[in-house]
Amino acid sequence: MSLYTRARSASGPVLTSAVVTCTVVASTVLGGAVMSGTAVGQTIGGVSPAAAIPRGNRVAQALFIRPACAVARPGSEQCFLAYWPQAAVNRALSAGLTGLAARPLGLGARAIRAAYKLPSRRTSHQTVAVSIAFNTPRLAHFLAIYRKQFGLPRCTAASGCFRKLNQRGKAAPLPPSGVGTGWDLEATLDVSMISVACPHCRIVVVEANDPSDVNLARTEVTAARLGAQVISNSYGTRENGFALAHRNAYDQPGHTIVASSGDFGFTAANFPADLTTVTSVGGTILARAANKRGWRERVWNDFNGAGGSGCSAYVRKPSWQHDGHCTMRTVADVSAIAANVPIFNRTYGGWVTVEGTSIAAPLVAGIYGLAGNGARISPRRLYRHSRSFFDITKGSNSFFEPAAQACGNDYLCVAKKGYDAPTGLGTPDGTGAF
Repeated sequence: MSLYTRARSASGPVLTSAVVTCTVVASTVLGGAVMSGTAVGQTIGGVSPAAAIPRGNRVAQALFIRPACAVARPGSEQCFLAYWPQAAVNRALSAGLTGLAARPLGLGARAIRAAYKLPSRRTSHQTVAVSIAFNTPRLAHFLAIYRKQFGLPRCTAASGCFRKLNQRGKAAPLPPSGVGTGWDLEATLDVSMISVACPHCRIVVVEANDPSDVNLARTEVTAARLGAQVISNSYGTRENGFALAHRNAYDQPGHTIVASSGDFGFTAANFPADLTTVTSVGGTILARAANKRGWRERVWNDFNGAGGSGCSAYVRKPSWQHDGHCTMRTVADVSAIAANVPIFNRTYGGWVTVEGTSIAAPLVAGIYGLAGNGARISPRRLYRHSRSFFDITKGSNSFFEPAAQACGNDYLCVAKKGYDAPTGLGTPDGTGAF
């Protein structure tokens, strides 16, 4: 499907404007070379769309939905989110305004907890770790602003709630700064979403020297050694033999590991989400509705990306997964919100709206922490408690072509009753499955 066709079907003026901007830029700067099958927000003709926008074109820059992290090079991982600044809200805050004009847009902590029926009175002091690349110098400050905005208790280094360490588990020296790389925005999103699901959980951020497979794998081992019951990973790479050489780092008995399924729709499975020792998390679009639940959900699939799903070419099917059209490991296991979420990071203008399965993975990691069972369970438990999920039955994650063409309208790329690959078992209905 062409970008123009997607522009015609996009809902809302912001998405339409962004698509038109991208199409014009691609035609002007790249001679119209838009590669079929390339995820928008990643590369167009091998060039980052954000980089393709002329610096003098402020309208294009303001409208464009930006990918946070650069496309992963061989031997490296990529974070999974796109963002755009909430310009009007940030202007209001800069002018000293209060009230509605200065309120971040999107679904905040209370709304997300209500949608997934997370018990607000439950107190868990489990530790949830974030595996991330580079150092985010002002991460604690950005987290404090988010938690204050949405009425969450403080989480500081002084209280022992928040820690930031290098890949060896030391407080110093920290890795090179990742400010402006996108990994700093990813780190901000991760700690914010963990806070939403488990306001009283302790958070430890383990920062790798770079986004290489080997160094991110080291953060996994370190997080487990430090005693984190749950470890969140909002990154990945198309599965390959080189990445799978580090699979043992994501097998930590006594620790629950969660990973984003990816933002490129139905395609090859992503590592480390393809591992049977990992809970793989896909994405949905969550919105209020006049129904019994008060919410409706469908597969996340819009101009910015689509929740990842795939049939592994490398990893054997676990005994607890019984879908019939993939003889190997199927991604994903579960899903959660992946769009319309505000977070705060001054480097990107202040309040920004984010999209991607990088929202869903740390949220699910926080739910594991809230349930308090991170040290005792495996992904097998989720499949034994499938009734503790909201079954998502609408939408497809086929990104650039109709689902009939991509997967024959099969459950591997289309939401169905019961298990399907884009949303797994569904989205959390309380903490019963965790």
